[in-house]
Amino acid sequence: MSQISIEGIIYTPADFTGDRESDFAGISSFHHQLYLFLKEWFSDSPTLRLHTSGSTGIPKEIIVRKAQMLQSAKSTCDFFTLKEEDKALLCLPLDYIAGKMMVVRALYAGLDIYPVVPDGYPLAHTDIPFDFAAMVPLQVYNSLQTEEEKQRLSRIKHLIIGGGAIDQILERKLKMFPNAIYSTYGMTETLSHIALRRISGIEASSYYTPLPSVRLALSEDNRLIVDAPLVADEPFTTNDIAELRPDSSFRIIGRIDNVINSGGIKIQIEEIEQVLQPHITGNFAITSIPHPKLGEAIILILEQSDDPVYVEKTIRQLLPRHQQPMLIHIAEAIPQTGNGKIDRLAMKQLAKKINLSSPTTRYIH
Repeated sequence: MSQISIEGIIYTPADFTGDRESDFAGISSFHHQLYLFLKEWFSDSPTLRLHTSGSTGIPKEIIVRKAQMLQSAKSTCDFFTLKEEDKALLCLPLDYIAGKMMVVRALYAGLDIYPVVPDGYPLAHTDIPFDFAAMVPLQVYNSLQTEEEKQRLSRIKHLIIGGGAIDQILERKLKMFPNAIYSTYGMTETLSHIALRRISGIEASSYYTPLPSVRLALSEDNRLIVDAPLVADEPFTTNDIAELRPDSSFRIIGRIDNVINSGGIKIQIEEIEQVLQPHITGNFAITSIPHPKLGEAIILILEQSDDPVYVEKTIRQLLPRHQQPMLIHIAEAIPQTGNGKIDRLAMKQLAKKINLSSPTTRYIH
């Protein structure tokens, strides 16, 4: 905690508390971001300011204690038995909790951390066999597209994937990998993950298992209630609708924010997207628009890489009538937050601006 190893070089708090920046800060803009975070970490303040991702609304600022972040780091490092000098890949933005916690884990356990500028191809220019890495699904997907990067991915001893849903196709591809790959469940308020789900090997499961100190329950409307005393001062109710089993393992059905009430029937956006995911090659998302008769009408927004005629046929074959979008709209891009999640609030705004008579809009029913 009193020093950090970055690409094999040991830095102490003195390297981040003076007026002169450390040499590594000038390597790239990402290294400079890391320098600024460590400067804040080694300051006298016992707290840090964090911002939520804003995937379903306006990002919130929260203040957390550094001691809580260290407790989160301890839980992860204990689970994966990470130790001093283990090599860790830092390829997530430091604007969000996932990137910050990779650094805090390195501080806690003495990991040797390797910063790679966050983009969609984190393994393109490094062949180090990492002991630990965290990625978003897009980075993992891209790493499977070339044999060289696929091999590098398989050599990461412990890989955690978070920040977004892992679709069925990607999960099937990862199931046979020789290394330990996990999907994570967590949020800014829990200082990264509080539960893990194994994806690869014979221990693969469709249910998350909470870390030892975490207690879970369901609210009356089936939202997950998290009691994680090491990282959060009070239990809180999430916006995630869940199925919770007696052994405390659970799976997420969707967010309560993402329920569309169409004709009196409540429809979970994520369930429709999960069905369509294997059949649509480009980015897409489900959202809704106001409807005078139904209250809300389901719509599908596609990027331009897919044939709407084929997609319409797929919809009719795979989805029951009440889950079928009323129309398909082709947009230039699906709005995303800074950490790669679908920006649901921006999707709503985009949907409201759709020209229903435009050639880029196709009615299904």
